[in-house]
Amino acid sequence: MRNLRLFTAALMLVCCGATPALAEGAGIEWDILNQEVMELIRTGKYDRGGVVAKKALEVAENSVDADHPDVAQSLNNLAFLYKTQGQYALAEPLYKRALAIREKALGPDHPSVATSLNNLAALYDTQGQYAAAEPLYKRALAIDEKALGPDHPSVATSLENLAGLYRATERTEEAKKLERRAERIRAMKR
Repeated sequence: MRNLRLFTAALMLVCCGATPALAEGAGIEWDILNQEVMELIRTGKYDRGGVVAKKALEVAENSVDADHPDVAQSLNNLAFLYKTQGQYALAEPLYKRALAIREKALGPDHPSVATSLNNLAALYDTQGQYAAAEPLYKRALAIDEKALGPDHPSVATSLENLAGLYRATERTEEAKKLERRAERIRAMKR
């Protein structure tokens, strides 16, 4: 169940992590490739998704500055595909690069930075590297709360991620508190 929750949250972060283009984005070819990657991820076609994600990254890197959010999105998508296939050593540097780009391009308190933090934390979490994951989850939660407000669905996702880590590290009471808060947020009518 925990792995399913992490996968679902990660898929949401991949699909929803795209940032609006700054001035000019990577272009229509990148948009089409990126949409194809999302569909391939959604349908579980990870091998083909990796091929298309690499092409999308190439297009982004050739179309915009190396520090553009579209490059970060392409890195994030490719890293997610590697993570899903258990290729953690390939995913980690891509997630780290995506995080660095988003921090530089968007600022350290942008919701897309929180997305990148959650993605990198989930990678560590999946590998049982809880000490590395926890501060990233906490920073992502703080960014989301500040940028989006305490009752935003992204805050609920961050709470659920941190609660999952707390459960994995046998901090059940802390986990329950976060889970209750996430449930209250998810129950709100929007």
